[in-house]
Amino acid sequence: MLLQRGIVSIPKTDGHYRTPVGCKDATKKNRTHGLTLVEVVISLILLGVMVIGIVSGYMQSHRTAEWACYSLAAQSLAMQPIEQARSATWDPYAYPPVDQVTNIAKKSTNILDIPISKTNIVWATNRIVVRTVSTTPPVKSIYVETTWRFPNRGIFTNSALSYRAPDQ
Repeated sequence: MLLQRGIVSIPKTDGHYRTPVGCKDATKKNRTHGLTLVEVVISLILLGVMVIGIVSGYMQSHRTAEWACYSLAAQSLAMQPIEQARSATWDPYAYPPVDQVTNIAKKSTNILDIPISKTNIVWATNRIVVRTVSTTPPVKSIYVETTWRFPNRGIFTNSALSYRAPDQ
């Protein structure tokens, strides 16, 4: 056994010395370990890909949330004529028969109820169709189609359908 720089080395049969596990090799030079330029460039590329993914995911979720806001506002606008038809008087058994359901406007244009600033107003058009489904028993259907435009994506349509019986 030899003692080199305070480390015990055990000779092998071929004349070379081996170092026990966990000890520094006395024959190797001490090197400082660092990152090469290639490793730094690859890690920056990976970081860039991750940041781009996170930012694009955020932008897509923002766009989807904005579209949901417009769609919910359009659905609320579509429900307004249905509520008007539900609150209108309709009594076919009275003398003379009363039917105010058919007096609802067939087409209307309104502003979507969304948070807006200055000039980004979004207009929507309601088309209302009231049909008699059955006379015995009397039933009417109220169908509303709301058309609205989402910026840079085109025109979308929300629909609502309800059935109504006469006043009881």
